[in-house]
Amino acid sequence: MKSTEIKEIKSLLTTPKKIVIVPHKNPDGDAIGSTLALCDFLKSKKHDAVVIAPNDYPEFLKWVPGQENVLIFDKNQNEAKSKIQEAEIIFTLDFNHFSRTGLMEEVLSKTTTTYIMIDHHQQPDDYANYTYSDVSCSSTCEMVYNFIDMLDETTLISPEAASALYLGIMTDTGSFRFSSTTSKTHRVIANLIDKGAKNAIIHQDTFDNNSYERMQLLGVALNNMKICAAYKTAYITLSQEELDQYHFKKGDTEGFVNYSLGIKGIIFAAIFIENKADQIIKISLRSKGNFDVNQFAREHFHGGGHINAAGGRSDLNLVETTQKFEKLLPDYEKELKDEA
Repeated sequence: MKSTEIKEIKSLLTTPKKIVIVPHKNPDGDAIGSTLALCDFLKSKKHDAVVIAPNDYPEFLKWVPGQENVLIFDKNQNEAKSKIQEAEIIFTLDFNHFSRTGLMEEVLSKTTTTYIMIDHHQQPDDYANYTYSDVSCSSTCEMVYNFIDMLDETTLISPEAASALYLGIMTDTGSFRFSSTTSKTHRVIANLIDKGAKNAIIHQDTFDNNSYERMQLLGVALNNMKICAAYKTAYITLSQEELDQYHFKKGDTEGFVNYSLGIKGIIFAAIFIENKADQIIKISLRSKGNFDVNQFAREHFHGGGHINAAGGRSDLNLVETTQKFEKLLPDYEKELKDEA
């Protein structure tokens, strides 16, 4: 952000304000971590701050300090709309277009107030008065730390906020193994540990609470995996019937796509998950090297994200979607084969 913008935001935050903080629909670790950490920081400055999430989030994120105060829009629309309409500042974190907020899109797009966007995804919209966008950054949580640093107020980061920021960086970097993890990322992580983030406990609370049904569902997913060796590609499918059989809950398939990417020689991985309630196939894409799954998702599956991690959807059925996916691969043969 420009120094003039930072000065203006500092001025805005000098006196207590009514502030709403919004993550994207189906919030993940980065969305929850960044919003709760920012909320904690703003409350320490005596602002009346609240996180309003479009919908609920997975059980493995329910340990994060402050999450019990998150207002869920699709369950409390009247209260949430009132707070949005009264807000003097609205922060939008980990997304850059109102369409990513589901049912909240209409009320956000009609609300006239000061918007501050903090996000690391490509092609940001221009709705915000202040936009902090950095596609090279590992996570929105790292950006929130940077944002607080720009305000010269990292001393106000509590152990609770540090834990939330650590969570988002950890999950969005694949536990620090993705190429977006830089030396600066590790320095931020070191600072967060110094401020009270218990790294081993955070990892345990996030990843070591699997249900028996989730592990069975993972077995089904791995059994369904298909390898397209000629294109260094692997993909997984999960039908609604399979999800129902193992009592699927929100977040149960988190990370499944990475198992495909972990196979020797595979640089492009996908998972296709049937959602009959919404009549779509939910798609997650991952890659290694320079193969751009963001562009692939935007061109073919109504999605987007980052170069090595993106998502999308298909309005076709599960079989038709995977057939379409396989038919696209020859168009990318050179790009896929050129990758190490």
